[in-house]
Amino acid sequence: MPRDIRPQTWGYGCFALAIALSLLDVIFRGGAAVNLQGWANLQRFFGAALQPDLTVDFLALTLRATLTTFAYAVCGTFLSLVLGMFAGLLSAQLLWEVAFPGAKGGGYGTIRAILAIPRAIHEVVWGLILINFWGLDSVVALGAIAIPFGAIVAKIFAEIIDETPRQGFTALIHSGVPVAQAFLYGILPQALFNLLSYSFYRFECSLRSAAVLGIIGAGGLGYEIYLSLQSLRYGQLWTLFYALIALNGIVDWTSRLLRVRLGCTSRLDLNSRQYKVGVRRRDWLLGTMVLGLGLVTWGFWYIAPDWARLWSGRGQRFLGEVATQLQQLQLDGAQLKQLGILCVQTVEMSILAIALAGLGGFVLAFLAAKNQGSFPWPVHFFSHLSLLLCRSIPAPIWALVIVFVMFPGILPGAIALGLHNLGILGRLMTEVIENVPPEPLKALRNLGSTEINVWLYGTVPLTLPNFIAYSFYRWEVCLRETVIVGLVGAGGLGRLLTEQLSSFNYAGVSVTLVCFLLLTCAVDSLSSFLRQKTC
Repeated sequence: MPRDIRPQTWGYGCFALAIALSLLDVIFRGGAAVNLQGWANLQRFFGAALQPDLTVDFLALTLRATLTTFAYAVCGTFLSLVLGMFAGLLSAQLLWEVAFPGAKGGGYGTIRAILAIPRAIHEVVWGLILINFWGLDSVVALGAIAIPFGAIVAKIFAEIIDETPRQGFTALIHSGVPVAQAFLYGILPQALFNLLSYSFYRFECSLRSAAVLGIIGAGGLGYEIYLSLQSLRYGQLWTLFYALIALNGIVDWTSRLLRVRLGCTSRLDLNSRQYKVGVRRRDWLLGTMVLGLGLVTWGFWYIAPDWARLWSGRGQRFLGEVATQLQQLQLDGAQLKQLGILCVQTVEMSILAIALAGLGGFVLAFLAAKNQGSFPWPVHFFSHLSLLLCRSIPAPIWALVIVFVMFPGILPGAIALGLHNLGILGRLMTEVIENVPPEPLKALRNLGSTEINVWLYGTVPLTLPNFIAYSFYRWEVCLRETVIVGLVGAGGLGRLLTEQLSSFNYAGVSVTLVCFLLLTCAVDSLSSFLRQKTC
């Protein structure tokens, strides 16, 4: 390796090559892509956008579905934060080094490896699995959100704790203060607002997941959208779309307002500033906690989960059936070859999806950012609206719309994932741009630089590392989400998983999930390496 080329440069080059190879493979080996007979349905679909169903009965149904989706998101986020905080403490390197100095990396490393398993399985797959344990009840939706998101929260919370300055914590430990008390006074005050910032983001993710879970029959807006789309009732479909977009918009606006008031607008640059809890910020903090507890109480009351299902004997019978099938499992060479091909297709789908999302998010973020004053307000408004539309509509719904005019396969799945993640990445990138320090840009303008040069030599260099880091983080998510577009006709391991679930082949499901786990670990390792080299 030449000495003047850094390792991350090789990584970026290899990733760009992977994008090109994936695109060529999909184009030349995927067969026919465009379905010309579907254009009429697509035209009727978009034409219904101006004629939504506004009858009283359907609006009442839409309101109930909206409240159900919101309640799932609130309660699922609460449970994932509780699980994530507990598991995050157990997997934090800092606490292991103090409490068990002789354990080295064995303790927290083992816990992190165990948490990688539930994190690798998408919440929709968790929902399909939990239905066999608990039946069709709201407790399934809560578990499907809480289990994988709890593992994700644990990973992020552990990283936040480990990256928090520890001078005060160390001083308290050396003074003989117990570990729990030293953490409470030496680490938590510094990490609190980073934890809060990520909690808001996780709630936004839970809202999108709650909508997706409707596809498996959990109820809410996703379920009604799926029924309307299957029956080609486009007027009703757009009414539900508008409700979902409005719900996401309200949550996004409220989240941003609270994060600004609390001073924790950054989601990625941990500990970039020292927070001082003044009287005003303390009031907002207390108000946010009271609001959150109130919403959690209302959410559990509204969806009324049947907790008795958690310890029913149905789950034991299901595990017994899975164990019996695993004992009889036999994989021949043809099946292993098929798994290998589907693994490659899954990775290709995720690579193409994140390439589309990253490029589109990069462009729309600059158009949507408020501090990019060279663009007129309609450009800002419609850019924000486009990002909101993309992220509000779940990826499986995008896939169902795209297959109107494209044959099922890798490409429509990649486009659906790309559109959905474009909206998420674009919003995150917009916040990065709006949080750029104004001093360097002002200095360039004072030197006589044009706005294009200020953007090219000021804004882009200051924000590009975060853009790349966010994109690689979302690549991990895209890989997990290939499952859900596979459920509605896209290719890859998701399509195989759908066939196995429909035929009750739980041994095959187990093998497919192991493949997903291995792929997720590989992508997670590569993504983490590139993000560490970038940030």
